[in-house]
Amino acid sequence: MEYRIISLPSFKVASSGVDKESDFSINGILGKFDKYFSSVKLSKRDSFMPRDFLFFDEEKQGMVWWWALSEDMDDGGNEVVDFEGGYYLTYVFKDGDEETDSKLYNQALSYIENSDVFELDIRKNHYAMGHIITPSEIIKAQGWAQMETFIPIKLKSN
Repeated sequence: MEYRIISLPSFKVASSGVDKESDFSINGILGKFDKYFSSVKLSKRDSFMPRDFLFFDEEKQGMVWWWALSEDMDDGGNEVVDFEGGYYLTYVFKDGDEETDSKLYNQALSYIENSDVFELDIRKNHYAMGHIITPSEIIKAQGWAQMETFIPIKLKSN
């Protein structure tokens, strides 16, 4: 498989905080966060993708959802975190297909492990993340979405 290697800049994010229950219901931590960022009215300047990232915080053992903030954007009373940015290896799969995701994730880890150029760059607030890349109108029309996974990497130090 060929992977895409990208660079994400540093930026501030509103954070859902850790949700050890992975509760996307309307009263759950992730559900409330989804409601917050889904209600944000974006200017044309701010309507780039990806803007939200979902990941498992290995240190705190729970799911966390981030929303990239612009200077004048309301954080909704959520914790604001400085994201350092960095290099990411990415791949795409059909959202909800955990079997394919697991297979692709393990293949990506093997690719990184065997690379002469890259190594994993997992550290606090720098974990593998996911983002739905399909526009909502397309999801509604076709009934499914694509998820892009971002695995943090760095150049190997010699």
